[in-house]
Amino acid sequence: MYLTQGLHRAVQQQPDAVMTVFGDRTRTFAEVAERVARLAGALRELGVGSDDRVGILALNSDRYHEYLLAVPWADAVLNPINIRWSAAEIAYSLVDSDTRVLLVDDAFAPMTAAVRAAAPGVRIIIHCGDGPTPEGMLAYEDLLAAAQPVPDVRRHGGQLAGIFYTGGTTGHPKGVMLSQANLAVSALGGLASGFLFRPEARFLHAAPMFHLADLAGWYGQLMLGGTHVMIPAFDPVAVMKAVERHGVTESVLVPVMVQMLVDHPEMADHDMSSVRTVMYGASPIAQALLERAMKVFPNAGFVQAYGMTELSPIATLLSPEDHLAGRLRSAGRAMPHSEVRVVDPDGAEVSRGTVGEVVVRGGHVMLGYWNKPDETAAAIRDGWMHTGDGGYMDDEGYVYIVDRVKDMIVSGGENVYSAEVENALAAHPAVAACAVIGVPDPDWGERVHAVIVCQAGVTVTLADIRDHAKSLIAGYKAPRSIELVLQRHSCSGEWVAAASVMGESGLVLSASSESGPGPDMVGPVVTGEDEGDEQAADLG
Repeated sequence: MYLTQGLHRAVQQQPDAVMTVFGDRTRTFAEVAERVARLAGALRELGVGSDDRVGILALNSDRYHEYLLAVPWADAVLNPINIRWSAAEIAYSLVDSDTRVLLVDDAFAPMTAAVRAAAPGVRIIIHCGDGPTPEGMLAYEDLLAAAQPVPDVRRHGGQLAGIFYTGGTTGHPKGVMLSQANLAVSALGGLASGFLFRPEARFLHAAPMFHLADLAGWYGQLMLGGTHVMIPAFDPVAVMKAVERHGVTESVLVPVMVQMLVDHPEMADHDMSSVRTVMYGASPIAQALLERAMKVFPNAGFVQAYGMTELSPIATLLSPEDHLAGRLRSAGRAMPHSEVRVVDPDGAEVSRGTVGEVVVRGGHVMLGYWNKPDETAAAIRDGWMHTGDGGYMDDEGYVYIVDRVKDMIVSGGENVYSAEVENALAAHPAVAACAVIGVPDPDWGERVHAVIVCQAGVTVTLADIRDHAKSLIAGYKAPRSIELVLQRHSCSGEWVAAASVMGESGLVLSASSESGPGPDMVGPVVTGEDEGDEQAADLG
């Protein structure tokens, strides 16, 4: 298997069918294939050789498909760059991967001077926007017009497809090396699941295409044909309009995107009935949100995917049927291409229901981390990718993610997973958002500390919050200290009332402010039983 295989198949079977839709611009499979062959020819003429890295710094567009296909067509390696990064982070990935050619669009062209200064190895920048080409860059459309199309080298198998940078524990991102086979195996696993991808689908790219979650959807859909609809970036109104205008049937979203859609005042004015599948990840979906989303997308099945970049990226899926069966807390079961276990620190499989580290084996496991053999050896042991996620498996093989292993809190000799506490706190109607961490404690080693943003206009006691947590989890897991922070209004940008909290001593602890800290600051504002303690309310 190779990345460009789906395009060749589509050109043979349906050359005049629409492959991409971006705004008012549509292109057929035959047109895209011609442009891809020309871009590959242009890259070769610019000196791009076998295994050279080509960086992509751009918003979603129909051209993004051309980048993803032309780079391997030219026998080179993809480096899709996180569009949320700073210039320094972008430069790090370019230097670390020794990227020589960079594709940028209008949105990121202003950053290139700083990036180029910090990454002097980048010798060619191709401007891929619709605006004027800045000085010192090559114009994308001019290159395509002048280039001769070249044959596809059909890079495949164990050959490197791309370097996908992900968060690093040492302060720098790590480059995850994925092969052509890695990506193909993951996509085929999605196809074999039976509820992802359809030949006649119209797939909306609302999530960023640099991200492997969306890229996995792109590849799976590419294998079958179908149409790709793009918007530059996620925007609720743009999503609603694209779905209605183009009859979108599938998309990848995260729960916060779903929340923004169902909360939007214009949602009732749009018809979402064409959507058949919503795949999401990053976190489980709350029951209340799912019920609202099912009304907004009345014909859609919801699918949760769990995985990581190192797994190309999916290991488990929670099917639409499982969503209806009340298994929303689960990350699902192993996909057809994936083997999943839960193990102890020595690598031995633990009994069902016991928390351990989730490990995964299969043809989708990465080749390794770019130029990091020690980290690779630590992550992949005996063929098993150690995810760093704590979780357990039930008797039917459903996986439940509890926390990151490294984020485990050890309090009084007991293991406490912050995600478990966060889930309990989040179930309180007064809690809008929360995070749980371990803080040093002279008696317990560490104590569970919660940082909470409450719903606007709510009054609640600190004891109420802790008692609620204890009703759902063991007492030793409940937070012994709680900190409230101000919440910034997401629409107006003004600081608004987050909560009014009544301390156990009867002292009113105000977490509300009409004119609070500046826009770049979220400050702790709660005091506890001790009126002089301005950092936390110790619940003892």
